[in-house]
Amino acid sequence: MFEGKRLTVFQLNDSHSYLKPHPELFWSGDRAEYRIAGGYSRIASLMEVVHREDEVLAFDCGDTLYGTYPSVESKGKVMLPILNFLGFDAMTAHWEFAYGPEGFKCLAKELKYPVLAINCYENKTHDLIFPPFTILEKNDLLVGVIGIASNIVDKAMPASFSEGLCFTLGKDELPEYVRQLHQERVDVIVVVSHLGFPQDVKLAGEVNGVDIWLSGHTHNRLFEPVYVNGSVMIQSGCHSSFLGQIDLEFDAGKVKRLNHRLLPVGENIKPHPEADELVCQAVEPHREFLERIAGKTETALNRNTVLESTMDNFLLQSLIDLTGADLAFSNGWRYGAPVPVGPVTVNDLYNIVPMNPTVSLVKLTGQEIWNMMEESLERTFSRDPYQQMGGYVKRCLGLNLYFKIENPPGSRIQEMFVKGKRLQKEMIYSAAFVTAQGIPLKYGIERVNLKVKAVDAMERLLSHGPQRAELKGSVVAV
Repeated sequence: MFEGKRLTVFQLNDSHSYLKPHPELFWSGDRAEYRIAGGYSRIASLMEVVHREDEVLAFDCGDTLYGTYPSVESKGKVMLPILNFLGFDAMTAHWEFAYGPEGFKCLAKELKYPVLAINCYENKTHDLIFPPFTILEKNDLLVGVIGIASNIVDKAMPASFSEGLCFTLGKDELPEYVRQLHQERVDVIVVVSHLGFPQDVKLAGEVNGVDIWLSGHTHNRLFEPVYVNGSVMIQSGCHSSFLGQIDLEFDAGKVKRLNHRLLPVGENIKPHPEADELVCQAVEPHREFLERIAGKTETALNRNTVLESTMDNFLLQSLIDLTGADLAFSNGWRYGAPVPVGPVTVNDLYNIVPMNPTVSLVKLTGQEIWNMMEESLERTFSRDPYQQMGGYVKRCLGLNLYFKIENPPGSRIQEMFVKGKRLQKEMIYSAAFVTAQGIPLKYGIERVNLKVKAVDAMERLLSHGPQRAELKGSVVAV
């Protein structure tokens, strides 16, 4: 039955609704290079080129319906025709919940394939809001597909994302669903996850019986697959700049040959005409608004570094310039396509903060700043992957923090300075920030939301002239 059977699996993760090609950072020896990459019409071409009738499955690990101006302005709806054209077979989710649980469920109903999640429950009934798995038949192979949504939606994201819902890690549920699929006599089990690579590696090591593990959330570019407890695991970058591909060949009921490629979605790929038309329809209503030049940067802006980023330094400089605060904070976001040296468009500004949040002010004690940064360091570098709760280290400006990665939680910070002076734990400092992820509600007093939004603040800064935003040693591992 299995002799000569082939199966190709495509993975897209963390595209953040980057419909069109855009600058992307690629490492080249000791430097970063910025090249144009990505775009759904090129992804469509890649998938079509290797398509063999009845041998291809495509999965989306989430962070798909949110992240650029057209998607956010339309509450995700602009993505639906394109996603349905690409013809994924299943997906899971994270930032999709930004439209609220009901909003996301409405979007999911318009997709031609299921959203899967074994770990997302209604609070009142404890019922799953999405199916936990699906079974697909390809080339006479039965493929069981299990979805695991991000578990941090109700722990680290705004409360509106998870209203009426609760999320688990999925580690207690997964073995039972694997067992059920084996009872259904599936030939291959695929997990489509948005937990993050460290979490997925740990969970895969604890649960037997998974063949292919598609990981999302942490934007890893895995040029080689990782083998964990009998499963092959891949993750495929972000911003639609990469597509993961696994080719499997079966013999006597077992995988005889496996080939994995991380495919850069480069300018050498000819756009798929029909997909390109759908992309144009989605972005054209906003093109004139988004292409306007807002100013110029003399520093390449990106979020590809864990401790501090030039992109957030630019954002935070705009907050301090606007408010005169001692400090500025934003969340440790990973998404946001780079902005090379040169013109900065309105589109670039919305890519930095697609939700365009209000600029806020708060007063913090030195002790609160210390505690908040210890919390951020633990959420980023916890020794237990299950306790890692989100993106990179909280971004800050006006602060110099020196810490030990290897120390236990609560004891990592060695020294901290504000505006060049040693932090005084009893002193009150003024801080500007965006979103409750920048400064959680439990910290500070006299919290005030200004009438200015983040995009306006950044455009105001650019109006002063070309800007620089180099790394300043705000957070340093020692």
